Amino acid sequence: MNHKRNGIELKFYNTATRSKEVFKPREENHVRMYTCGPTVYNYAHIGNFRTYVFEDLLRRTIKFFGLKITQVMNLTDVDDKTIKGAIANDCTLEEFTQPYKDAFFEDLASLNIERVEHYPAATGYIPEMITMILSLLDKGIAYESHDGSIYYAIDKFPRYGCLSHLNFDELKPCASHRNTSDEYEKENVSDFVLWKKCDPLRDGKTFWDSPFGKGRPGWHLECSAMAISLLGPSLDIHVGGIDNMFPHHENEIAQSEAFTQKTFSKLWMHSEHLLVDNKKMSKSLGNFYTLRDLLAKGYTGTQVRYMLLHTHYKTSLNFTFVGLEAAKATLQRIQDFIRRMQEIASSGESESSFSSSSGSDAVTALLKKGLHEFAEVLADDLNISSALAVLFELIRDLNGKADEEKLNSADAKNILELLQELNQVLGVFSFEKQEVEIPLYLQEALQKRIEARQNKNWAEADSLRDTISQAGYIIEDTPVGMRLKKDEIARRPA
Repeated sequence: MNHKRNGIELKFYNTATRSKEVFKPREENHVRMYTCGPTVYNYAHIGNFRTYVFEDLLRRTIKFFGLKITQVMNLTDVDDKTIKGAIANDCTLEEFTQPYKDAFFEDLASLNIERVEHYPAATGYIPEMITMILSLLDKGIAYESHDGSIYYAIDKFPRYGCLSHLNFDELKPCASHRNTSDEYEKENVSDFVLWKKCDPLRDGKTFWDSPFGKGRPGWHLECSAMAISLLGPSLDIHVGGIDNMFPHHENEIAQSEAFTQKTFSKLWMHSEHLLVDNKKMSKSLGNFYTLRDLLAKGYTGTQVRYMLLHTHYKTSLNFTFVGLEAAKATLQRIQDFIRRMQEIASSGESESSFSSSSGSDAVTALLKKGLHEFAEVLADDLNISSALAVLFELIRDLNGKADEEKLNSADAKNILELLQELNQVLGVFSFEKQEVEIPLYLQEALQKRIEARQNKNWAEADSLRDTISQAGYIIEDTPVGMRLKKDEIARRPA
């Protein structure tokens, strides 16, 4: 179904204007989007993945509404942290960062995050960065300091602060009015480094030749060079975590627009922080988790994805294991519904089994209404909680019809097609028919229980039910009779 025909317009909150705006790409039906990726000095943590899952939801929504997208997600493989790691491990920068690059893509697959069109590594764009610096020097916006490094003069860019809207008069500039570190706090309103002159103690063997001497780029410059090189001077959307808004994204705007003389990005979107048990995640508090930590505890990537997905991106997400268990239970209920529809779809019942008023016509109306409402709330700045509420209400209504035996196989097939369409956005459903091998003694126990109930031997039936339950299975009533199903909800990870 083409949602654009329904007159639904995409609206997103623009950090720069502090307002919700109707989204229209510069080029009709083609969106150019840049998303800040990982710094590959360690495994990405769940706070990082909260942002990456939000960006994936945004990407999938754009495609859901019929738009083509070209997305870039950078890999920061040269900065203070990666260089420090390479020196500590007595290896080259590439040898140090490659395992973490590989791990990142494995984690993306675990979370069912779509692969984007470009994953540039910063080290592959050094010539483009040098070109930008030369241009900024030529325009008098960049300058060389006494230590041989190149800095951006923020007072030469009148729009500095257009994104963050910080009151710079109230913020304390750093003492030197220059900042050499890649990452710094918002209190440090200062000229930022574009090129760091080589320091053997700090940089080891990591440096490049340039017209202004041996050195390496500053972190802020890297994203601008990669975005402009791959997407052009003006983007449709630039996305990242709220912690990147200042200074990183502010600095990107300043250097990019001074270089191209064009608006760098039409729209800026930022996801809020992830907390763990209402506290900032940190190793010192013992509440720091990578995705791999959660997988090792027995959770699946899909369960973690749902946990990270279900809260609106502009709301802080409080991660708890109770919440993760709830996500697990919710997904199991959805999967049970999918399996129920698959069984009805394969039952071969003809449409003539039910009257049109209580069968196909009624179900078709429900599906059309559900799809429209899902698309409508999703288009409203990715209102995912309302979109999920639409889904749950639809499942409840359809389960009710199934309980009343008012669904036929054609209805079930249409329902499954709709769920597959919604899953293009959500990415958390499985439609594979997985047959679990039930131990023979449990199959025999189920058959004996059926016979005991038929003979009204309730004590034996209850005893057999307990035997089945203790083995980790539940008895499920299906359109084709009773069967055993693994009790996923009761299985708690260690």
